[in-house]
Amino acid sequence: MAQVWDVVVIGGGHNGLVNAAYLARAGRKVLVLERRHVLGGAAVSEQIFPGFTFSVFSYVVSLLRPEIIRELELPRHGLHILPLESTLTPLPNGDYLAAWGDPDLTRRELYRHSPRDAEASVEFSRLMYHMARAVKPILGMIPPDPTSLSPAEVKGLFALGGHLRSLGAEHFHALYKLMTMSSADYLDEWFEFGPLKATKSASGIIGTFLGPRSPGSAYVLLHHYMGEIDGAYRAWGFCKGGNGSVSGAIASAARSFGATLRTNAPVRQVLVRNGRATGVVLESGEEIEARVVVSGLDARRTYLDLVESKELPPELLEQVRRFRFRGSSGKVNLALSELPDFTCLPGVGAHHRGAISISPSVEYLERAYDEAKYGEFSRRPYMDIVFPSMIDPGMAPPGQHVASVFVQYAPYHVNGGWTDAKREAFGDAVIDTLSEYAPNLKTAILHRQVLTPADIESTLGLSEGNIFQGELALHQLFFLRPAARWASYRTPIRGYYQCGSSSHPGGGVMGAAGRLAALRILAET
Repeated sequence: MAQVWDVVVIGGGHNGLVNAAYLARAGRKVLVLERRHVLGGAAVSEQIFPGFTFSVFSYVVSLLRPEIIRELELPRHGLHILPLESTLTPLPNGDYLAAWGDPDLTRRELYRHSPRDAEASVEFSRLMYHMARAVKPILGMIPPDPTSLSPAEVKGLFALGGHLRSLGAEHFHALYKLMTMSSADYLDEWFEFGPLKATKSASGIIGTFLGPRSPGSAYVLLHHYMGEIDGAYRAWGFCKGGNGSVSGAIASAARSFGATLRTNAPVRQVLVRNGRATGVVLESGEEIEARVVVSGLDARRTYLDLVESKELPPELLEQVRRFRFRGSSGKVNLALSELPDFTCLPGVGAHHRGAISISPSVEYLERAYDEAKYGEFSRRPYMDIVFPSMIDPGMAPPGQHVASVFVQYAPYHVNGGWTDAKREAFGDAVIDTLSEYAPNLKTAILHRQVLTPADIESTLGLSEGNIFQGELALHQLFFLRPAARWASYRTPIRGYYQCGSSSHPGGGVMGAAGRLAALRILAET
């Protein structure tokens, strides 16, 4: 007699693994099916070139929810987060702007550029701390359906309303502005030094097809302020061994609770009988029976690819077809014979153990966005660069280094499509721009890997290469993510759930969607 699983989870990304770990911890018999040879989705570490290990896609840790780390005991399973304590913004005139781990050093650095901004930054940081705390309970809340009169949904709406009322008028108005304004316009209200506004507003464009002057980008900025390490908000870190170690720790926790994890097992279809999910069919033709099926894939894959349209309401299908992905991010991974020597701060220093931000002005970022709007990759892009081997020397051979370069903008719908020649031209633009600030870079490159949104889509299955499984736009958040009436992790098909970043609270290596979906499943099955 064929084995029947309590739960089959489609996709071994970090949300799928979190979901499996919680369900297995509750005693469910869980099987995870991952299409690739490695678990983790976008959170993977791979040795692309001999001796050099890369966090190939996602590369930093901050948004991973503290309750997941605590409840799954991830440090016991190997999670070790190392701090990224600084951000250096090189400037075209040879100067720089720096934020250091020591708040006093940072304040003195800001004072050098603008005494007014040095004072304002203290109040701004205090407000963003309160905003992050205000949003934190929402991250742990299953979105209620405002159109439903069921007691559970009404109770959820009252809880949400009560939380918003508890913020007080000042913080509620600040939250409203962050939800609706552009990051640059919001920061104009606080600061005067251009590179400071640009570097902060860059957090509002990451992974989203928006410019710094686009309304809604201030929320994306806030989304990145939600990160929390050991109780410190806006703290960023690097996982020892790369971001694959995050997935590895979650996978280890899931296995310890009894979950079974399979790789090289792509799912072709979810089986549905009489309106209920009964299992899955692999691309090999193998059928696997299950009482519950959970999709960690994005909304397009979950609803349009895995099940037949006749099983779903037309209004849901229409909403999913309109759901915006619009991948806009690229990645360049470099193996280096030596570290880049930045003209603004020569030699090897503390700045190499933090992040380097190529964001000299808001106008620079907006021009990069303008090129993407018209179907071209940015010739002078925004970049966020880290050198993992300076934090974890085991990532590269002795004396050599790896660099992780996150790039905006590389539109999925680029003119003429992403040919090999266009991919290499994009890589050249990244290297040429960075070399303006570190002239030794080109001669230091031993190997390079260039990834476009098309590569991300073909490798990971993320629609249009969107790293958040769908844009973090206001009309795609909370009880509208991914669709009105279907934001609470359940789908119209009984026994079929979603747990990926296309659902609340969105993208980043957060794990919240996987956890909340597991809580919903445990309450209903």
